[in-house]
Amino acid sequence: MTLTATSDLIASATAERSAVLAFNVITIEHAEGIAAGAEHAGAAVVMQISENTVRFHGGRLAPVASACARIAEGSVVPISLHLDHFRDPALLGDAIAAADALGVTSIMVDAAQLPYQDNVERTRSFADAGHRAGLWVEAELGEIGGKADAHTSGARTDPDEAVLFAEQTGVDGLAVAVGSTHAMTVRDARLDLALIHELATRVPIPLVLHGSSGVPDGQLRQAVQAGIRKINIGTALNVAFTGAVRDVLATDAAVTDPRGYVKAGRQAIGDTVAELCRSLGPSRQPVTAGEQKR
Repeated sequence: MTLTATSDLIASATAERSAVLAFNVITIEHAEGIAAGAEHAGAAVVMQISENTVRFHGGRLAPVASACARIAEGSVVPISLHLDHFRDPALLGDAIAAADALGVTSIMVDAAQLPYQDNVERTRSFADAGHRAGLWVEAELGEIGGKADAHTSGARTDPDEAVLFAEQTGVDGLAVAVGSTHAMTVRDARLDLALIHELATRVPIPLVLHGSSGVPDGQLRQAVQAGIRKINIGTALNVAFTGAVRDVLATDAAVTDPRGYVKAGRQAIGDTVAELCRSLGPSRQPVTAGEQKR
């Protein structure tokens, strides 16, 4: 299976009135777990690399992106590679220039922290550059809380502004603020489903939900019915990974080989991805044990 384009996954989800699940990568074990979980569920997914993850890896996109691409290429389900929450214009420019070589097919220009007109101008500039490179481009309107500070779920995307923003920037997908926040470790967020429906009715491009780890499955399914077409999940994987590592270390205080506890963490990510894909995502036929590549 070759790398799939994010635009194709979004187009399929839109046609099916479903949503594609997009999972955040921090380590290679995240990428391996995401691929394994997607295979077990028989689901197509997006692997996402954020600007924060690039900085974690010393500011170098190529090593982590190349690893993700090779893992995706070895999978038996379609997987695309997306660059998420890129704010630094220099890093974003470098990422666009190298996207094709790294197997990246989509980016998110994150300028939502800027005043509206500045957001429009920066997003339009990088959307134009991304389109010239053949990339599907996402942006955000109505800054979604929780990335650096306390969780703030009060932000809401204005529908009138969203329609204008989509027209002025030419982006292909729009992340909207509808009640979810980033970095939530408990699933008690309540989405504004009526707002999602209004946005989906009026905005002519697919809608993206960020901060989905804090949203219960039932609410996420309702969000898909209301018009969400891409669901971003990151913290849920980290919670699963860290919990599994803690369990191994608590069981054997003398353990020193990281492969044992990292393997447990990777398996926990895979289990979480498979469960979410089965519950929320468009599914292909489940992959049998004989078809597994890992």
